[in-house]
Amino acid sequence: MSLLQKIKKFLNWSETPKPQYSLDDELYQQLKYFRLPLIFVVSMMLFGALGYIFTTNFSLIDAIYQAGMTFTTVGFTEVGHINTAGRLFTITFILMGFGLFTFSMGLVIEVLKKGTLIKILKERNMLYKIARLKNHFVICYHNNYTIELTRQFRENHIPFVVVDNKENLEELAETYKYPYYIVDEPHTQNALLKTHLSSAKGLITLSPNIADNIAMIATVRLYEKELGRIKPYFIMTNSDNEDDTEKLQKLGANSVVSPAKLVAQRLSAVSVRPDMENMLEQFLYKKDSPIDIEEIKVPELSWLRFKRLKETHLRDITNADVVGIRDQNNKFTPMPKGDTLIGTGSKLLVIGTAESIRATKKLIFSKHKPEEFKYV
Repeated sequence: MSLLQKIKKFLNWSETPKPQYSLDDELYQQLKYFRLPLIFVVSMMLFGALGYIFTTNFSLIDAIYQAGMTFTTVGFTEVGHINTAGRLFTITFILMGFGLFTFSMGLVIEVLKKGTLIKILKERNMLYKIARLKNHFVICYHNNYTIELTRQFRENHIPFVVVDNKENLEELAETYKYPYYIVDEPHTQNALLKTHLSSAKGLITLSPNIADNIAMIATVRLYEKELGRIKPYFIMTNSDNEDDTEKLQKLGANSVVSPAKLVAQRLSAVSVRPDMENMLEQFLYKKDSPIDIEEIKVPELSWLRFKRLKETHLRDITNADVVGIRDQNNKFTPMPKGDTLIGTGSKLLVIGTAESIRATKKLIFSKHKPEEFKYV
């Protein structure tokens, strides 16, 4: 470890994460148009300094100072007596400088007018912001589903990046308050790097075209293997029918949502139980709801393994309820009885306040029986 690294470690300095995709080549390609104006300015300053040295016998510093004031038309004062030859040179220098300055400004304005440089700088700034994200979701394709989903994510403080190849995505991002967005074809390698997928929690692809969703799932799963990622990405998508749902799940989607099916289920539930119409919105989807629900996986070294539910006293300790258990074979047991055995890899569906669920997770992840058992 170098001395500089030791100092940074001692002062707890951390380096700013860098984007995985670099726009330096594109940026340098645009900046090359500024080389000619810069050469003109330096050449004129050199020409002016030499001119004053030979015509007025100024020292090098005085000549550079006088050339700078003359070229920039400041006209502050003369550093010394300027003879007739010097005055004639000054007139020539001013005319040449004005012409070159006008020409150079024309080049600069032309580059800025195209907007490419500004666009690259904005995208570069966005890439650095995205590079600082962790456990975010990458949302592919902008549509009505994206608008509603991102609104829910913002309310629940879930970080996300929207990626689409729409040219007006910047305007859409401003309208619908997307803090992070990338204008690119979602299934390309560049898009995966720009969205910093390597540090993401998962991906949501919401294209109305199943082919796009299939391409995204396949691309992400292949990228996942290239990274050697231990924990797979959680991939969600949408479909219009059961056949498409089955295809997408076989390709690697963790969750496939069918809008038509959801609407039908909701209408059916409301028809049977009208009084329950707003329960989900009130307790699960409402911002800052006092009630939350989460599925918690029991780790291999948890003290809960091979214990019956009633022996864990989760309700007594954390004030959260286990309303379902999913075993390793994906068999779900709703409203489990106290004699239900908790095996390795079981997932507990827990409902309660956010605080009680956090306490439950801490309890489940513990290797040793908690001290709270003394008071149960």
